[in-house]
Amino acid sequence: MGSITEPISSLEKGELKVSALTNKEMYHQHHHGRSAHNISVTSLRKKSDLALLSKVRWGCLGAVLANLQEVFLGTKLAVLFPAIPVAIVAQYRHFGSAWVFALSLLGLIPLAERVSFLTEQIAYYTGPTVGGLLNATCGNATELIIALLALRLEKITVVKCSLVGSVLSNLLLVLGSSLFCGGLFNLHKEQIFERKQADVNSGLLILGLLCLMLPLAFRYYAVASGIEALKPTLLLSRICSIVMLLAYVAFLFFQMKTHRKIFEAQEDITLGVSLGSATQVSMFVIPLTVVVAWIMGIRMDLDFKLLETTSLFVGVLVTVFTLQDGTSHYMKGLVLLLCYVAIGACFFVLKISPDQENFLHLGV
Repeated sequence: MGSITEPISSLEKGELKVSALTNKEMYHQHHHGRSAHNISVTSLRKKSDLALLSKVRWGCLGAVLANLQEVFLGTKLAVLFPAIPVAIVAQYRHFGSAWVFALSLLGLIPLAERVSFLTEQIAYYTGPTVGGLLNATCGNATELIIALLALRLEKITVVKCSLVGSVLSNLLLVLGSSLFCGGLFNLHKEQIFERKQADVNSGLLILGLLCLMLPLAFRYYAVASGIEALKPTLLLSRICSIVMLLAYVAFLFFQMKTHRKIFEAQEDITLGVSLGSATQVSMFVIPLTVVVAWIMGIRMDLDFKLLETTSLFVGVLVTVFTLQDGTSHYMKGLVLLLCYVAIGACFFVLKISPDQENFLHLGV
């Protein structure tokens, strides 16, 4: 064993970096508590064996490879990574849509866990505000990609129903499951969260809901009055979309700059993920698709039809009332979950004609 004055190899430096991250994670969890998210994710992680890289001669290359190995192999779900190239082969070899879907789903599982791991590591240095924002952005990247691809094919109803389903699933399914499980785990004590953070997100969700209801109400008024509704509804939707984007930019400035302490509360994290994701979809992704469609010459508006808009209205209303007192228990989570089940049942029994392009995605 060498003396302490001997230079440390790059591989050892890589191990020290991983150890430092682990120690910092333990410190963070000791002082701020372990959330259900951290417990579930940590249980899937493992320390990767760096012995295979000990023969790498170039110091810089060894450190890079050590960090890459920790990123890709530091999880028990790493065995599912081969499903990604197999899914690509299945697509080009025309194995069938069922095989491509199943293999892609398997490949996404470890990728989702690794994205959570990376955003969590960033949050240790930037704080929970940036970490929560990154987590929500990465989580909503799927919705944005699907929306843009469907928009390119002019499948407007697919885009609308997919985005509405994403907001409902975050507000009712994700948040409801978190409150319900957290309430059962803390059955004999009250859970407290930062009410100011919930109030800000609730206000933005109500603003987004207003911007979605106005084109619907305007179209019904125009039809009842016997005036042409298509062009004015499209113009109103584009104006409302710009308003929503401006509001979201102001929210980012409020969240990251002027009132950052509100969003750095450690009691935290469910609101940052579920409410933050729902707010981002409703106030950024939805108006962005309208603006992108405007640029592409596609007539997409914010008229999400009566059933979808009503479901969104009820989902936002129930969520706002659930979070108004700053406390949580399992009954609140159960109410949100049952609302999601009721809305899902409504769409399930709805008779849909395939030629109407009504693909209803509720985020399951």
